[in-house]
Amino acid sequence: MNYFTYDAPFALEGGPSLPGITIAYHTYGRLNEDRSNVVWVCHALTANSDAGHWWPGVVGENGAVSPDDYFIVCANILGSCYGSTGPLSEDSRTAKPYFSHFPAVTIRDMVRAHILLRKHLGIGKIHLLMGGSMGGYQALEWAVMEKDVIQQLFLIATSPAESAWGIAVHTAQRLAIEADGSWRDERPDAGARGLKAARAIGILTYRNYGIMVRKQTDTDVEKLDGFKASSYIDYQGDKLVSRFNAYCYWLLTKAMDSHQLARGRGKTVEDVLKSIEQRTLLIGVTSDILCPMEEQRHMADHLPNVRLVEIDSVYGHDGFMVEGATIATHLREWLGRTYQESLP
Repeated sequence: MNYFTYDAPFALEGGPSLPGITIAYHTYGRLNEDRSNVVWVCHALTANSDAGHWWPGVVGENGAVSPDDYFIVCANILGSCYGSTGPLSEDSRTAKPYFSHFPAVTIRDMVRAHILLRKHLGIGKIHLLMGGSMGGYQALEWAVMEKDVIQQLFLIATSPAESAWGIAVHTAQRLAIEADGSWRDERPDAGARGLKAARAIGILTYRNYGIMVRKQTDTDVEKLDGFKASSYIDYQGDKLVSRFNAYCYWLLTKAMDSHQLARGRGKTVEDVLKSIEQRTLLIGVTSDILCPMEEQRHMADHLPNVRLVEIDSVYGHDGFMVEGATIATHLREWLGRTYQESLP
């Protein structure tokens, strides 16, 4: 992992400023001579900058985006707990961690931090910008903010604005965290039980009825307790608590709620989408109930240079990571085709 430190005030969209920021990031592969082989991966809510680890088949050795061919960058988002400045970071003004005092951040703030890193790395053009779910939120914003830098887009299971459904889910998750008696205690494990409950709510939207019934139905009809589905939810909650933080989760769900491409641009969402002229591969998952195919089709109706692919998966929203082999097949084909189209 690498770190970039920006030692000047970083103004946030909501008004406050951070006295400086640190961005944790991974790179894979090497820049070619004309610096034309950059692929930038934007990660989702609880992921980190090691895209080669969490997106196998898509990024990394033997992936559709391989370090043999591309210089791949993935940066941890502002507000997370994997190395970039966030609630667990020390506030230089108090010499104490921010915890609940960390100011609100937006998707645009995250992208502005990415842009600082891009400039630090001497990257003038990004050949392909890609992301799923919240990573797609960042990619869409970035494509609007730096039209001349971003050349192509790969988006999956994402949206141009957070839906009322998504905001409602996030609010329920934050209520679960806030109901934890330790919430807002000045310690890193504050709100841990609430975070476990919030993850349980999230799992119900990342998956769906079909896959839960298929994978977690008990065969013992005499059971009165100890059901597989309960154990699965417990396990998933404990797993997140062991690697993430309630302050960060609360903050980042707020950031997702703020996602709205049209904000401050004097246009409708549809008009902003029409202004995104980059060649785009857009993939949706048929069973996704968090960013459903309805939203993918809406984007496809307004993006001027898009190819829409529907993946028939039972894994719901999590399909954007689980179906790595299928995604890679479509991405390889699209990248190959776009390369051929670019030849004179």
